[in-house]
Amino acid sequence: MITRDDVYHIANLAKIEIDDKEVDDFKEEFQSILEYFNILDEIEEEVEPTFQVLPLNNVFREDVSKKSLPRDEVLKNAKHVEDGYFKGPRIVE
Repeated sequence: MITRDDVYHIANLAKIEIDDKEVDDFKEEFQSILEYFNILDEIEEEVEPTFQVLPLNNVFREDVSKKSLPRDEVLKNAKHVEDGYFKGPRIVE
């Protein structure tokens, strides 16, 4: 249980000034926070840690070659083309 003295001590450690009304408000808030910690204390700790929640490992599709558009058809709407490739702006000088 949090007391008024506890709240004043915490305020002193935080280097803040609080009035009597704030002490009562903080007392309730601190007590609520401690109740959450009590709930966390009840959590089962002997659970094996998991990194992946879904049992999926290396889900890949088959790499299948299929017919696509001809190069000229793909490049005809490109703004800049050089030697049959898309040309983008230079990034590194």
